[in-house]
Amino acid sequence: MSRKFFNNLKSILFAVLIALLIRSFLFEPFNIPSGSMKPNLLVGDFIFVTKWNYGYSKHSLPFSLPIIPSKIFESKPKRGDVVVFKTPQNNRTDYIKRVIGLPGDNIKIENGIIIINGEEIIRKKMPDFIDKDENTIHLRARKYKEFFFNLEFEVLDLIDDGPADNTRSFNVPEGHFFVMGDNRDNSQDSRYINSVGFIPFSNLVGKAQYIFFSLENSRFLEVWKWPNSIRYDRIFKKIK
Repeated sequence: MSRKFFNNLKSILFAVLIALLIRSFLFEPFNIPSGSMKPNLLVGDFIFVTKWNYGYSKHSLPFSLPIIPSKIFESKPKRGDVVVFKTPQNNRTDYIKRVIGLPGDNIKIENGIIIINGEEIIRKKMPDFIDKDENTIHLRARKYKEFFFNLEFEVLDLIDDGPADNTRSFNVPEGHFFVMGDNRDNSQDSRYINSVGFIPFSNLVGKAQYIFFSLENSRFLEVWKWPNSIRYDRIFKKIK
């Protein structure tokens, strides 16, 4: 084999290594496959997640390679952060939700209202959210602005007395956090202890930061649909 072949191979391997290092320790792209974070994240959004915010673990690496034995450079998330994590049930599936409770917090949901350590989270009715997702049955959904400590963000409440609108009291254990989707009646999250439950810090992948591309009712590879599918107003939108 020629020297040129080996030089090209070395260049390719070096480029792959750099890409893996960037993906593992700096930025990783994700796409939003479900509506659990509506109205803030829509199906078809492509987002950047930063890896350094909460430290690194094996889940920072491709395929969760067990090279990093425990969490290093650990930093706790803040209430209200939108985070990507591996579900504790299989440590493989990526979920994206909002951090609601930190270690030591007491969380309860009453009539759809979040109560944290005895304090109700106030919300204000907003104009309805008009959903253009072809796969949803809720084309018009009740939208609220939630005043979450020092943050304000919008949430959906599709129906009264939903399956998780009234819960028992949850005490968040040390080293874990409690998450919920912004689409409150259409989200599998920490309210469902047997399927998601409390999320260990070590399962954090990173913090959702920006939408870098967005398609409505179209797959990424369906390039011929892009002219009518790209949501231009969502590109480079900061996630909050």
